[in-house]
Amino acid sequence: MLHTLIVSGHTDLHNSVANRRILDTLERELPGAEVLRLDALYTKKPIDVPTEQDRLRRADVIVFQFPLFWFNIPSLLQRWMEEVWLHGFSHGTNGHALKGKKLLLSLTTGAPAEVYTPQGADAPDFSAMMQNLCTAAGFTGLEFAGIESTCGVSYALRTDPAQLAAIEAKADAHAQRLIARLQSL
Repeated sequence: MLHTLIVSGHTDLHNSVANRRILDTLERELPGAEVLRLDALYTKKPIDVPTEQDRLRRADVIVFQFPLFWFNIPSLLQRWMEEVWLHGFSHGTNGHALKGKKLLLSLTTGAPAEVYTPQGADAPDFSAMMQNLCTAAGFTGLEFAGIESTCGVSYALRTDPAQLAAIEAKADAHAQRLIARLQSL
């Protein structure tokens, strides 16, 4: 399998149910994958740009795993991109480090699927919300490999045992879909 870098953009993974469970499953079932938990490294510290650029150079596939915050990526993931995807590394005359690598978005939402489902459609569509990210990725030469999504996994529901079990089941199913997608690349 291709070398995979999974970048968790959750700003507080400790208090997450779905994203933490997805990442734990990926680490367990994809032992060759590298999982980067941004909140554990960079919430209050400067980003180590050379280290992060080396991670990206080694990767064939990059997965951004994150909860959708206000219809966008979390600020920590945005900060990481802004500080690591520098001119001369990811773009510009000599910036080809990401060219030809694949980017897969893996996102969760607290709100139910209906919030993200266009009128008349059968399923949520995140392509419009993620267009800026896809455009930035394309600018660097990354090849967009799609979006894997799961809705209705709000951490606020975790105090109810039945709701918690439903969130865990959705997270497990999400992780399995993501693994299958990665194995098909």
